[in-house]
Amino acid sequence: MRNEQTGSRATPGVDVGQASGLSPGTGQRPVLPGQEVQNARGRYWTHEKFYPHHRRHGTVEISRLSELPGDLLPAISRGEIASSPPDRWAFLDTETTGLPGGAGTCAFLIGIGTIEDAGFRVRLFFMRDFDEEAAMLQGVAGLLAQYDVVITYNGKAFDAPLLETRYRLNRQPLPLERLSHLDLLFATRRLWRLRLESCRLIELENQILGVERQGDLPGEMIPYYYFEYLRTREAFRMVPMFHHNVMDIVTLAALTAVVLPVFAAPAEAGLRHGEDLLGIARWLEQNDDLEGALGLYQRALERGLRRDEHLFRAIWETARLEKKLGRLDRAVATWCDLASGKNPLRRAALEELAKYYEHTERNYSMALEMAAAAWGLEPSPELEKRRQRLAGKAAAQTRRLL
Repeated sequence: MRNEQTGSRATPGVDVGQASGLSPGTGQRPVLPGQEVQNARGRYWTHEKFYPHHRRHGTVEISRLSELPGDLLPAISRGEIASSPPDRWAFLDTETTGLPGGAGTCAFLIGIGTIEDAGFRVRLFFMRDFDEEAAMLQGVAGLLAQYDVVITYNGKAFDAPLLETRYRLNRQPLPLERLSHLDLLFATRRLWRLRLESCRLIELENQILGVERQGDLPGEMIPYYYFEYLRTREAFRMVPMFHHNVMDIVTLAALTAVVLPVFAAPAEAGLRHGEDLLGIARWLEQNDDLEGALGLYQRALERGLRRDEHLFRAIWETARLEKKLGRLDRAVATWCDLASGKNPLRRAALEELAKYYEHTERNYSMALEMAAAAWGLEPSPELEKRRQRLAGKAAAQTRRLL
């Protein structure tokens, strides 16, 4: 057994914590990796896995993690998270007894990954029964106290609220309150949802990192396996859950190494898919970088977009930004292209041309022609009012010319 106050250090490249090698709660069967830890709140089980810097997780080298600049965080968080070096980040994931929302749901396994010069370390905190929860939570809080930023995947909606409830019920301080929280789910959706059918962590692990898990335990089965362990005390049931949690955390860290540089410098990120460029262009526009957004919309069109709705939307957004930036001639050229052929935005382009000819060129006859063409595609009360107004203006303009 290890006393939490003394601490321990893992041997790089191997699973650590084989001190007792005993099946938790039985004193028998050396099947579950790890060791028992004791603190002021009691005992719990812990296990560590270390990935040396020369290892790879799919397409990402572990060494990339320690090389990430600390100033990547403000860009992806819109300035909400201050710069912090990667050795001050903690990657957190939980395995729970069910869905959140009630006081009866708890996290029986909490994994925390951290970046070191020599590689990446994952520490697992496991409660062998419900009476070990307080000790496990204290152990987790002690580790998190050494870091400034916590990174999760859907953690703002799931892990953080659940842990807050468990810490309050155990009358312990809330360790996450002090930490800046980056939920990577929002960034991955922004980047990949137009190209991929799902942005679930395991899907991104396969589609983006090129990792295909072998023999992994489905997430929906995890509560069942834990309750079976509590019923039978057969610790081997926990081995695939330990592996599942470790893989989730390593994947989260690897995706962080991919995603953060994209949001910090989108134009230099080397994105190869038009849909990805389209997603980041929208994000840049929301952050008032109109020139940067326009450049990515144009690159998305050059790369090609597989779905017509994305293609025409990119064309439309390009024209809209050109107009916003005062380049009306370019916007008009794009609207003319859209108005000349059958597409979902033809009517909208004709409306824009009607406005342009009415308010900028003062060519009311041309504006009326555009409005009439738009009305012919899809009548509306607004377009009918515009037609009537333009008809009067065009007639008056014609009389003045006679």
